[in-house]
Amino acid sequence: MKKLDKLILKAFAGPFLLTFAVVQFILLTQTLLKYLDDIIGKDLGLPVIGKLLFFLSVLIVPTSLPLAVLLSSLMTYGSMGEHHELTAIKASGIALTRILRPVLVVSLGLLLASFWFNKTVVPKANLKAYSLLWDVRQQKLALDIREGVFYGGIPGYTIKVDRKTGPNKDRLHGVMIYNHTQQSGNYTVMLADSGRMFTRFNGAYLGLELFHGHNYVEQPDAQNRAGASFIRQGFDHNVVTFSLASFDLNRTKEELFQTNRMMLTIPQLRAGTDSIQRSLGLARQQMPRQLDAYYTYLRFDTLGAAASRRVANWQVPVRRLPKLTAPMVEQAATRARNLRESFKVTADKLDNLARDSAQYRVEIYNKYAQSVAVLLMFLIGAPLGSIIKKGGLGVPILVSILFFIVYYVLTITGTKYAKEFVLPVGVGVWMANLVLLPVGLFLLFQAYNDSGLLEVDFWRRLPRRLGLPGLRRITKPEGEE
Repeated sequence: MKKLDKLILKAFAGPFLLTFAVVQFILLTQTLLKYLDDIIGKDLGLPVIGKLLFFLSVLIVPTSLPLAVLLSSLMTYGSMGEHHELTAIKASGIALTRILRPVLVVSLGLLLASFWFNKTVVPKANLKAYSLLWDVRQQKLALDIREGVFYGGIPGYTIKVDRKTGPNKDRLHGVMIYNHTQQSGNYTVMLADSGRMFTRFNGAYLGLELFHGHNYVEQPDAQNRAGASFIRQGFDHNVVTFSLASFDLNRTKEELFQTNRMMLTIPQLRAGTDSIQRSLGLARQQMPRQLDAYYTYLRFDTLGAAASRRVANWQVPVRRLPKLTAPMVEQAATRARNLRESFKVTADKLDNLARDSAQYRVEIYNKYAQSVAVLLMFLIGAPLGSIIKKGGLGVPILVSILFFIVYYVLTITGTKYAKEFVLPVGVGVWMANLVLLPVGLFLLFQAYNDSGLLEVDFWRRLPRRLGLPGLRRITKPEGEE
């Protein structure tokens, strides 16, 4: 490796690692905001939250790589241009393509790594992340007994507290506990003037130490409801324990999520696409057979030769046709309605199969398109940096965000058009790359020819190069101020 390559790679490595970490943090924060309502208030603990953050951060790596390459390549070559290093290298007879080659090789390596990551690691991370997220969503909110509100989070009990005091809000006043563990109704009510709330056995149980209260028990008569008896028991001190097992995070078997297309590898996605296509073809073949039951056919071989010719040539006298009666009209209308419903059900089935097939193919193409985007962003960032000749975190960040927003919007729009059959699936998924590739090649051509793309003279001469009338310079007559 030559000294020039080491110099350029050293200048590229620092910005790339920094921008990759920053982009990962920003995208992870954006992802967390989507699921913030499902996480807050459930007392999940650091291990569960740590696992969720790790799996979600793995999922956004294919999205972070293109933006990191765009920003870091723009910063690298912009900084070299700002400090006149590019000018000195070009003056020694080295072409721009040779200067871009080290980072180009790294970008190709990142492209291959991104593709491997997309097809191998991302499906497993999807399985881990979304199965854990499903369990988190099903998790009940943490124990939160509020003042003056009936709390029914503990199975079989309803608790109401008038007032909570103390540094930790563990002192209770005006406690009311309804015991409805019996399915037949609420027959036990406990009232206490005050109490204390605490946890036992490492938070597995909730304990309420109650003072100066009564326990009311209703014993209904199975034969005569009006003959029910009541028992009133007083106490000065009583301890009630509730199990908090319902607040534990119960993990669902991951095998139940493995059939989702986001959890499948490329061979599995292709197998699923082929299976759906076969089902779609079979449904289309069966559709004419299903319609036969709604039609009545007249066999010519039972009419005789002369009658068959008259029917075939539409020479049957009108007076010989049977008169339509009300039952016949009703029967025809019923068949028409049944035929319409059959068409609707079949059309919905075919549409669902086609959409499933399109979504499977979208997942396949996405794994390739996201990987190629790494090289595309290099083709945009590196030439643009040599043209702008600005390093640091100012102009490069603004330009990178602009291009990435365009790429992101085109990707979302193309994917939506592909799923809605507005565009072919391949064209829709690759639309962002196909639109931005000419932009990258144009910037590379301009940077190779040392074009002043951001100078006013360049845009003034552009119409003349395209064969259009040039812009005339407006000057004032001599002697006029």
